[in-house]
Amino acid sequence: MRIGRTGRGSALVAGLTAIFMMLSTGGASAQSWFPWDWGTESTQGGQGGGSGRSLISFPSTYAPGQIIVSFNDRRLYLVHRRGQAISYPIAAPRPQSRWQGGMRISRKMVNPPWTPTASMRAENPNLPSYVPGGHPRNPLGNRALYLGSSLYRIHGTDAPWTIGQSVSKGCIRMFNADVADLYNRVGVGTKVTVNWRNYQYASAY
Repeated sequence: MRIGRTGRGSALVAGLTAIFMMLSTGGASAQSWFPWDWGTESTQGGQGGGSGRSLISFPSTYAPGQIIVSFNDRRLYLVHRRGQAISYPIAAPRPQSRWQGGMRISRKMVNPPWTPTASMRAENPNLPSYVPGGHPRNPLGNRALYLGSSLYRIHGTDAPWTIGQSVSKGCIRMFNADVADLYNRVGVGTKVTVNWRNYQYASAY
């Protein structure tokens, strides 16, 4: 059946109305909901999508099974075997949130809930007090690996376009597909070393 001009016009109005309703009822991206964190207007990459992991050669001084995070490289390296690592792209902390040190994974969680800290809400009063796990706008994404007793986590994201940038408040942000892959490869107690060294000379296979 052919749709006449009137039908096409009605369909267009209906479509625009649906878009307006989605935005007015909370369908906008987390970027606009959590502007304190994203710092970009791009929405490329989809809802937490993307992956950038690769297998690379790595300094043989590092024992298999440990995680090395280089904020300088903006990469997380899981030492796969002696002299070899899986490299994942990450988002690094913004300048005022820089840190380094050694910790261990203390807890793992699928679809973690998110509760912003008091300082986050002071910085942005528009933040919600709580976002349940699995919510499409949960900034922790689909997996979280908690580091020691700190507030730092290795986690996914609902803003994949921020990967590769310096935007976090100290956490190590990954593509959802990548953090799910890492989650399945490591356990509680895994050693995590965070530094600003450059490992980019390591060659890809």
